[in-house]
Amino acid sequence: MVAANWPGVDPEWSRTIRVKSTSSVDAPGAVRRWHVLDNAAQLKRRGLTPRGTLLCVHGNPTWSYLWRTLLSAGADPAHPWRVVAVDQLDMGYSERTGTFRRLADRVTDLGDLTDALGLEGPVVTVGHDWGGVISSGWALKHPQLLAGVVLTNTAVYHPSDSPLPPALRLALHPAVHRWGTTTSDAFLRVTHSLANPPLPADVRRAFMAPYRGAGRRAGVGNFVADIPANASHPSFPGLTHVADGLRGLRVPVLMLWGPKDPIFSDRYLKDLISRVPHADVHRFEGAGHLVAEDRDIAAPVFDWLAVHGTEISGNAISGDASRLAGATGEPLPKKPAEEEKTKFRPLWDALAELAMGPAKEEIAVAEMAPDGTVSGSLNWRQLEERILDLAEGLREAGVGHGSRVNLMVPPGTDLTVALYACLRLGAVVVVADAGLGTKGMSRAVKGATADFLIGIDKALAAATVLGWPGRRISVQDLPTARRRVLGVETSLHALAKSGARSLVAHGSAGRQQDSQLVIVDPDAPSAVLFTSGSTGPAKGVLYTHRQLAAMRDTVAATFGIRSGARLVAGFAPFALLGPALGAVSVTPAMDVTAPGTLTARALADAVTAIDASVVFASPAALRNVVATRDDLSGALLQALGNVELLLSAGAPVPEPLLAEVQRLMPQASLHTPYGMTEALPVTDISFEEIQAAGADAAAGTVLGAGNGVCVGMPVHGARVSIVALAADGTAPGENLLTEAGVTGGIAGVTGEILVSAPHVKEAYDRLWLTEQESAGLTGWHRTGDVGHFDAAGRLWVEGRLAHVVTAPGAVVTPVGAEQCIERLDAVRLAAIAGVGPSGTQAVVAVVETVPPVPKAGPAAPQLAGHVRRAASEAGVHVSAVLVVPAQPTDVRHNAKIDRTRLARWASKVLAGGRPGKP
Repeated sequence: MVAANWPGVDPEWSRTIRVKSTSSVDAPGAVRRWHVLDNAAQLKRRGLTPRGTLLCVHGNPTWSYLWRTLLSAGADPAHPWRVVAVDQLDMGYSERTGTFRRLADRVTDLGDLTDALGLEGPVVTVGHDWGGVISSGWALKHPQLLAGVVLTNTAVYHPSDSPLPPALRLALHPAVHRWGTTTSDAFLRVTHSLANPPLPADVRRAFMAPYRGAGRRAGVGNFVADIPANASHPSFPGLTHVADGLRGLRVPVLMLWGPKDPIFSDRYLKDLISRVPHADVHRFEGAGHLVAEDRDIAAPVFDWLAVHGTEISGNAISGDASRLAGATGEPLPKKPAEEEKTKFRPLWDALAELAMGPAKEEIAVAEMAPDGTVSGSLNWRQLEERILDLAEGLREAGVGHGSRVNLMVPPGTDLTVALYACLRLGAVVVVADAGLGTKGMSRAVKGATADFLIGIDKALAAATVLGWPGRRISVQDLPTARRRVLGVETSLHALAKSGARSLVAHGSAGRQQDSQLVIVDPDAPSAVLFTSGSTGPAKGVLYTHRQLAAMRDTVAATFGIRSGARLVAGFAPFALLGPALGAVSVTPAMDVTAPGTLTARALADAVTAIDASVVFASPAALRNVVATRDDLSGALLQALGNVELLLSAGAPVPEPLLAEVQRLMPQASLHTPYGMTEALPVTDISFEEIQAAGADAAAGTVLGAGNGVCVGMPVHGARVSIVALAADGTAPGENLLTEAGVTGGIAGVTGEILVSAPHVKEAYDRLWLTEQESAGLTGWHRTGDVGHFDAAGRLWVEGRLAHVVTAPGAVVTPVGAEQCIERLDAVRLAAIAGVGPSGTQAVVAVVETVPPVPKAGPAAPQLAGHVRRAASEAGVHVSAVLVVPAQPTDVRHNAKIDRTRLARWASKVLAGGRPGKP
């Protein structure tokens, strides 16, 4: 045992301790030798007083080395914590006892060790794999010391009717077990191979070092053999005790998870969340079983300790045993609201009113067929009845408060009914549209771990192939054989029929009573909506019922959309929001997952079908509408001419495109609200206001006007602020620059855009660390966008914080230069990217030309010169110009350019690599 040979370990941490055993498998008075990594001596030598102790317990087949980053971080003077990482008996460099130690024995062993160490509170347990179970068992036995719990990829329960993960079944097979876990080192090598990225050679050697030779691997084999595969296993009662005990846990809990784990998958995380609903959870997308190796977990652990510092200290002082097993099971109390909350009107309020009012027989939701006719519709009375029937059927099927329901249904009557039925039950709807692409959508739905999946045949087939979670419900009735293949239990049609029968059984007033007696917690989760994934893996955005209702009210107040309005929604979220606004809603005949498929004729047909006054379409959709306008006849042109309001969001809308749209819809007021999945909308601006802002920028009469896209003023109920950029391209400060009373000192200052509003999301779903970063200032959401105010108080967006280029002596935001370049006749779309080390990056312009080039690569000298001169108008010096046949854009909006991807590609090209496809 040579600690100096363990990369990342200070030899001072390594120590052995002799511990008197009280385990029933040891002879009375037996003493066992433990090896631990402990930074206590280092803290003392540095004169640091620890705030508490992290008790870290590894699983199989790792050892205390797994926790080396926590030991190092714990010795930081900014947040000193004693970290004790143990080698369990028969594991690591602890004694090989020659006895078979089961789960209950190991919990006892750990208690013997902490007694010998004289451990005092506050103690926060940290566990991985079976170390998570053992450390949790210790926590339940030591409530007087326990102040918090951290769990990484572990499991405390496995359903008896479900097989163990394949890897564990193989390791337990009699023909494989001994050879795979003890005779050979195969089990260790397979486990280490799960790291992503692969473990460096010296780290892999360190993990292998304590287990060289079959005689030192008996504990590895015994650990596997102690997995309770069924209720008859000797360790099953011990595991059940831990699983049940966690339900009473009252201390802060953090769960850090690698979702690519083939052993402890998201299904086990879902189980843990159900037992400890107040837990903070972060899933590291792309990480796997060895999450502590795949990602930096030290930073989030110590950030979490700081966030819960007072609570953790208070728990240790109180030593309240009622925080553990036997407590009431209620979640931790919520923090008091900062402001008195306004009266809550549920999202579905308007539906019930319209269903019983004079408009009850008027159309509410319609669907368009490809031939331009209405393929189906519901009036307000029918819509409300269908919602109540399906809600009752879903309730009978097990959908209730907090159930997660993944809706994979195209916009139309079926989706509208399913959505509002789920919300009426207090269920949480999960919306991960197909616009994320197969891979992105699969990541999203697996991470959300829905209890139910309602889908069309195509979605159900994908769920079967890709292993998406949830009990499956089809939209329409399916043949028996097809149901069996897809694992479908029932259909929306069958559930609605069953629900209708039940409501009839309640009496003639059944539906009316049910529509009135809606009990929902306004601050309970209501929906998980996914971002577009244009700046990384799509993030789940959690909304409460109150926040969704606030979104409805903000849209109504900002754009004047009232009950009776008629809305064509070329963007799925607005199709679902329409009924909540009391608006008649129709989705055009298009592929909503590809906005660019909306044609002028399909839009005009939809407008004609309901005599629409409002249209919502993304910029990509508007481009194609303008491109296909020659297909319109006089009558359809007249229909578009009657539109009163057009909304377009999701990406910047160029002024020339708006001018073309205005010619198509001469009576419409064109608005381009700025917002995001986390807060929609944030600001609003009309076409006329865009033109005025452009004139101000050209004339130079308004300080700060120009360099970016003008998105106008905050919408009803929203506040917007700026945190100024630092020289390194970050926005680390807390000095808020607001739009109110803009002065010369504030106008033109570029920084990260922050928003505060009643309709801002509650949190990022199971992304605790991301949420902490976005909510760094209390009451404000950090958008990740950069921009500035002008002297008139208008907000200008300059791009994403992640796309800021740090050139020598300058911080360059991309949008202003891109706009200048896109004014060139030969350029359709432009993107600015940075290549090279931070602080010395070269500015590269990547352009999509008109007509498109056949292959990507360096631009022709003449075009490159034009591009450089255009960018210089925005004060940007472009070092290189590259061309691509098509810009890489997000799949949802077909408009957001992936500048990060372009930067990687440009780096390769400029280094002499083959251009290929960006």
